[in-house]
Parts: sequence; C-alpha cells; structure tokens
Amino acid sequence: MLYVSRREHFNAAHKLYNPAWTPERNKEVFGPCANENWHGHNYEMIVTVKGQPDPDTGFVVDLKALSDLIRTHITDQVDHKNLNLDVPFLKGQLASTENLAVAFWQILVRELPAITGAQLHCIKIYETPRNAVEYYG
Repeated sequence: MLYVSRREHFNAAHKLYNPAWTPERNKEVFGPCANENWHGHNYEMIVTVKGQPDPDTGFVVDLKALSDLIRTHITDQVDHKNLNLDVPFLKGQLASTENLAVAFWQILVRELPAITGAQLHCIKIYETPRNAVEYYG
C-alpha cells in the first residue's frame, strides 16, 4: 500500500461559541476563540490517499487532479470566508477544526472516486503551526 499526500492552504475566520451557553461560559471554555468579532487562521490541510500505482501511469493518484478536486469542493468554499456564516456545509455546527475535518472528509470521500480508485486515508488540518487535527473517517 502506498500513501500519497497533497497539501493545500486556505484562510478563514470563525468564532467558537455555543449559543446554549452564557457569554461567560463561552469565554471560560473557548477563551479568545469566542471573540464576539471573530478571529482568523491560516489553515494548512494535508489530504492523504492510499492505493496501488496504476500500471499505465505509475500514480496512485494524479496530484493535479487531486488538487483541482480539493480546490473546487473545499478550498474555494472556505477560503477567505467566515466559517460560521458563509459555509453551507458547516451550517448548524460549531466551527471547530474537528468539525471542519469531518465535513471535508464527507465531501472528499464522495468526490474522490471521480478521479482515482485510491481510497481516502486521512485529512490533517493545521489551525496553527502547533495545533492540528487528524481524521481517518
């Protein structure tokens, strides 16, 4: 089994805030991430697929096709957006990086068969250089 990864980048704003809680409780749990006026991140996302190389190309996946798929279905939808307000597939969810990883997985697992027989293995999202979430479906 071979694993092939593609790194993509996007910028987005969000606020971590549970509307069922008081402002004080939100600030206690989420700290500055509950800022009333939002805050932003320079996200890095690594998408990893696994499979065997195609005998005709030697590729597990065409990385240009994977990049185009990610851009069309994910980064174009979230880049320079407010994750809480502007992204329909996050509607009704807290805009945590954990929820973002699950939503991205659901999109990619649906769209990936159009470009490859490889399987989605992992999505890793860096919210900051020190904080990351990995999701394996």
